[in-house]
Amino acid sequence: MPFGCLALRDGRTYNSLSDVTDKYEIGQVLKAKEFCELCLVKERQTDKVYVCKKFLKKDGRKVRKAAKNEIMILKMVKHPNILQLIDAFETRKEFFIIQELATGGDVFDWILDQGNYTERDAANVIRQVLEAVAYLHSLNIVHRNLKLENLMYYRESNHNKVVLRDFYLSRFENGSITEPCGTPEYLAPEVVARHRYGRPVDCWAVGVIMYILLSGNPPFYDETEEENTDMHNRIIFCRIVAGEFEFDSPYWDEISPAAKELVCKLMEVDPMLRITAQDALLHGWIAGNGASEKNLKEGVCAQFEKNFAKAKWRVRGIYYHTQQSCTTCQVPLVTVLITLLENGTINNRITDKDSTVKIVIHPPPPPKLLKCPSPMYSSHECDRYGKLQPQTATLLTIHFTSIAKKTSCYFIIY
Repeated sequence: MPFGCLALRDGRTYNSLSDVTDKYEIGQVLKAKEFCELCLVKERQTDKVYVCKKFLKKDGRKVRKAAKNEIMILKMVKHPNILQLIDAFETRKEFFIIQELATGGDVFDWILDQGNYTERDAANVIRQVLEAVAYLHSLNIVHRNLKLENLMYYRESNHNKVVLRDFYLSRFENGSITEPCGTPEYLAPEVVARHRYGRPVDCWAVGVIMYILLSGNPPFYDETEEENTDMHNRIIFCRIVAGEFEFDSPYWDEISPAAKELVCKLMEVDPMLRITAQDALLHGWIAGNGASEKNLKEGVCAQFEKNFAKAKWRVRGIYYHTQQSCTTCQVPLVTVLITLLENGTINNRITDKDSTVKIVIHPPPPPKLLKCPSPMYSSHECDRYGKLQPQTATLLTIHFTSIAKKTSCYFIIY
């Protein structure tokens, strides 16, 4: 058995929690996701740091199925653009999935931090995604959850290697997949229509990612800014099924014809006519000189900031490394500077200053924090949040009503 501690057995022999803790030092929970909790772990024998997903069985059948599914898929795959499985455990109460730790941050954030960003940069990202997808498809595996947020750079010191993550929704293509799943903006028409689907849905999602990387805009959006989620999704789904996307001016004026052609081939409504990942790798925009070297930074980043923060897709972060295995993130909220310790890589910089905010203060304060950078914003409005003293740290729960987000994090008030 390649992972000696893995216990997905017919005889239902379980690991004990000590099997995990004897081998790994488990850190605090960094982030809670839809199906699992994320934390960092350190292998006791080697001091190597990995990321661990913990699935709680008590959370229901879907969670248990997702954990088993991700373990099964990750055991099969080995590719440079896929985060590799290191270990897996099943106790009576939990599943633990331990993977490589990608430290280079999200592709989204890397683009925002660059001084120069071109089609060639986007092509380098898409090529690596297509190589991973083509590999998965050669094994009859459908990822089903490809999106920009699931792309990361492997190492902070070298932003050349992109890796895919999150395989808990992946399935083997067997001709009978009909359940809709994934992020609404990335769903293929056949998924929205609840038809049988397979590998072509991943190629559609790559097309959506490519569209975003080149313009900063999602191809399918709700112009009415409908706040009701169901109604918002219905509007988007109608446009997806009809294949209603455009290369809007001025965002696409400087984009090469080759790039537009590949987007159209990837986002072909008919899955039988949609280009495959393997064929897309041979397209001139990827394999040839079709990608332009014009700097797209200003236009793309402006749209990123507008669409991804305001349209609830994500918000961006600025990172400051501590001497420990975590990252702090300096976040402006109106005019209050805060330091966020929400996950192990990056997280959020709220740029929508029109957000209405409710803050709840939770004692006690967090453990001692390391020295933080100088504040970038005025603190004259701190009084409205309970007259907190400068340089004090406390755990807050913030409700960002305008982007329907709630989070708990550590703040330092300057």
